[in-house]
Formats: sequence, structure tokens, C-alpha cells
Amino acid sequence: MKYSPGDIVEIETGKGLAYVQVTHNHSSYPEVVRALRGTHASRPDDLQALARSQTDFSAMIALASAVEAGRITGSRIGSAAIPEEDAKFPTFRMPIRDKQGGIAYWWLWDGQGLSYETELTPEAEQFPMREVMAAETLLRRLAR
Repeated sequence: MKYSPGDIVEIETGKGLAYVQVTHNHSSYPEVVRALRGTHASRPDDLQALARSQTDFSAMIALASAVEAGRITGSRIGSAAIPEEDAKFPTFRMPIRDKQGGIAYWWLWDGQGLSYETELTPEAEQFPMREVMAAETLLRRLAR
């Protein structure tokens, strides 16, 4: 199984149904998804309206393999247009630490190239971490 940009995946959480939309596939990383805000008691009828929901967070996660392996109970329920504000590959941040464990600087990755900042702007502090999120972490964040 492979998910494509635009696919909406319904995920069972302890607090109801949650939804993620695949926004990007990258040749070297797993799927990039946007978590759609909120949980639901039942599946919304209008997937296009669901896709226009506010993005709670973005992440890289091996979603298809987590579903196939049963670490996430979920399924693709359809596809919808990705909102314009989420169509661009998100910028991810990664701390580079010194020998004492402090952050020396931050790598910023936009899916193609790296740049760095010694101090993050308030906007950059909101960028997702450049890491492959574990299935358990995704489920916990979706159920918040």
C-alpha cells in the first residue's frame, strides 16, 4: 500500500476518529502528513470540507507501513485537494548540539536543501521537527 498526496486517512484513537491528509511524498523519507484538527464520533460526510479543516501539525511518518503492520488502525477514505497554505513542502527543523548538549544551531530543511539559523524566529519555532514520527506519538498527538 502507498498513500499519495491528497489522500485522507481515518485513524482510530481513544478519543474518536482523527484524520490526516498526505501532503507530500519524498524519495528519501516517508509520507509527510498534516493532522486535521479535532476528533469525531463518526466520519464526516463532506471530505472536501474536512480537508479544509485547520492543520493541527505536520509530520513525517511511515503511515502506510504503520497501518499495514497494525500499529495504527486506519484506512484511506478518499482524496481531496490540499489547501493552498499546505501545498508547499513544510520546513522542518533539527537541533545541532554542542558537546555539552546545548543547541549550537538549527538546521532547517525544506525538502530540497538545508539552511541554518543560530536563533529561531517565533515562526521557525513552530516548524515540525525533522524526524520520522513514531506511530504511538502520532496517535497520542491526534487524541489530544
